[in-house]
Amino acid sequence: MSEKELVIGQSVRRLDAVGKVTGETAYPGDIDMEDQLWMKIRFADRVHARITAIDTSQAEAHPGVVAVFTAKDVPVNEYGLGIPDQPVLCGPGSAKEGADIVRCISDQVALVVADSEAAAAEAVRLIDITYEDLPVITDPEEALREGAPQLHPHAQGNILTHYRIRHGDMAAGWAQAEVVVEGVYRTGAQEHAYLQPEAGLGYIDEEGRVTVVVAGQWVHKDQQQVAHALGLPEEQVRIIYPAIGGAFGGREDMSVQIVLGLAAWKLRRPVKIIWSREESIIGHHKRHPMTIRAKWGATKEGRLVAAEAEIIADAGAYAYTSPKVLGNAHLMVCGPYVIPNAHVDSYAVYTNNVPSGAFRGFGGPQGAFAAEGQMNRLAEALGMDPVALRAMNVLKDGSITVVGSPLPPGVTLDRVLADGAVQSGYWEHAGGQWQRRPVAQPADPAKRRGVGMAIGLKNVGFSFGAPEGNWATVELHGSTEIERVVVREVGADVGQGAHTVFVQMAAAAVGVPVEKVELLGHDTTYAGNSGSASASRMTFMAGNAIKGAAELALEKWRAEERPAIATYQYRAPKTTPYDPETGRSEPNVSYGYMAQFVEVEVDVETGHVRVVRVVSAHDVGKAINPHLIEGQVEGAVVQALGYAVMENLVTKDGRILNPTLSTYLIPTIWDIPEETKSVILEYADPRGPWGARGMAEMPFIPLAPAIVAAVHDATGVWFDRIPLTPERVVARLREKGLGVI
Repeated sequence: MSEKELVIGQSVRRLDAVGKVTGETAYPGDIDMEDQLWMKIRFADRVHARITAIDTSQAEAHPGVVAVFTAKDVPVNEYGLGIPDQPVLCGPGSAKEGADIVRCISDQVALVVADSEAAAAEAVRLIDITYEDLPVITDPEEALREGAPQLHPHAQGNILTHYRIRHGDMAAGWAQAEVVVEGVYRTGAQEHAYLQPEAGLGYIDEEGRVTVVVAGQWVHKDQQQVAHALGLPEEQVRIIYPAIGGAFGGREDMSVQIVLGLAAWKLRRPVKIIWSREESIIGHHKRHPMTIRAKWGATKEGRLVAAEAEIIADAGAYAYTSPKVLGNAHLMVCGPYVIPNAHVDSYAVYTNNVPSGAFRGFGGPQGAFAAEGQMNRLAEALGMDPVALRAMNVLKDGSITVVGSPLPPGVTLDRVLADGAVQSGYWEHAGGQWQRRPVAQPADPAKRRGVGMAIGLKNVGFSFGAPEGNWATVELHGSTEIERVVVREVGADVGQGAHTVFVQMAAAAVGVPVEKVELLGHDTTYAGNSGSASASRMTFMAGNAIKGAAELALEKWRAEERPAIATYQYRAPKTTPYDPETGRSEPNVSYGYMAQFVEVEVDVETGHVRVVRVVSAHDVGKAINPHLIEGQVEGAVVQALGYAVMENLVTKDGRILNPTLSTYLIPTIWDIPEETKSVILEYADPRGPWGARGMAEMPFIPLAPAIVAAVHDATGVWFDRIPLTPERVVARLREKGLGVI
């Protein structure tokens, strides 16, 4: 058996397992330096206002305070992943036009640096800020109306982004439609609730570089944004990630990186910060709330012929990743189906709410909630089994999508659907027909059980024309045989186990045991740009880069070059943006495919929805590390369960009313399903390393619509808004005459 066969497909123990279990692993908040100072941030006291004056004299006079920084101290007072539309610090005195306006409570106004955390916390409250209130708008549909307050000069009508799909002939499509279903679907904001709140340490390293130790998702993008704001060359800024306590997209945008770099650069001393949970919930972005209006038509045999949709996404006060998130929702709102005629308009809209941004699934869960809701309602209207309806319409190799192009080769939705349905135990395929087995009902008459299902697809890698690739370096050390392999690959491990997989892939590519591989990562000085730990891309992109570097290094080794060192940049196939008029696009490099089957129990008296069992089927291409895949499935299911049934971020007039984990409820061990069954399918992706596809986000995508379908199966009542909180559920059930009146 070859070393490749020994390593790939094996559940190698995580590199960080022992350190994390014993508590020895250091996270940013655990790291201290001699002579360090402490920082606290003054967030905005208003939702929308102009700052006319800032008096820092009392704070500066407070015992222990070393410095206070405001907008005037930031060399280039702007940042943003795609659009630099947010000031680093809001207030007068900077050259950035509009930087004196706060547009949401997440805006940062001033920094206090002191010799203790307590002194900084006391002094930051002493800053006197004079505001001139401006009109507040928090409803994106109101923000679109003529005469609404305009939040950014570059956004006409508060529209940040508008995408279109104009595919086929809608008049002909509706003429063919014999059954039509319509729905309005609403999804809420979601807090990432990662275990480690934002924290970090800024200092000047031995080579004079501004160095920021922080948790993030893309060291080189953090480096670019810190350097830009400080007006420094990128090589004068260094970013280091120690252990990262979760991310889920919540660390893609800046939190403490720039302000730590600013303070360290100005003071030439180490500066540390740790956010409280409340500061974290207020200070970073949320999943996009969306309203989706959908109308779908099918023939009486079940063939889809037409779909119309409108998406209105609340972008919040700044752009963040809204254009890209909306792009995914725009693509997925028509589901993974062949629909010959489609008409879609999608809008990301500025409001004075906390910004919206990346969160696991990246627009896919919202699009799937509507698309799969439509399919489940169509199945009921047609009197068809929901698996059979999907099997008839699902995309296959060569099928043309609603954006006018086929998916990349290796489409396996039909097989994932069929394998998942059978392995769920709820469906059987006999005599050419799909049939669902009945589910046993509880003895308690107030409790009812039901089963539902949904499917989906999710992109692997950056989309819509964004350049995609990854750098890696492989070093082979030894004399007559390879004794040590050093891999330089800085793709972020945000808790998903990416670094373990990097080592496995390097060992397989070189042909050595994993024990001989050493990884240097999480530092901008170690290797070239690896891209973000997002878009389910890291295994796919880093794997191809590591494989390419290993092959080049082996060529040098065979030529007796010792050590043999090679660097390789993997460049993924190009994608294209949406055509602004038609939506025509080749949007993604690769996809992952999934199907989920859910059993729920509904208490019709209290409205409580208990998710009993989830069967989650996925084509992963090749399971590099099966246990890590199972962990991703189980984690995503729990996170998606929270999104679907309990995580209810309450806002009023742009303020978050429940910014603590005692009032913003996330699933605990008492809420998770009795069983989460992972069905791992391996149909090789032609472009993936060893055939692997990304899959970290995929188990999140279909769960909410599957739960809603199961609740309908149990109660006969459809729900079109999540989360399914007990209050919301019981009110709807009572409207339909169920439960206690």
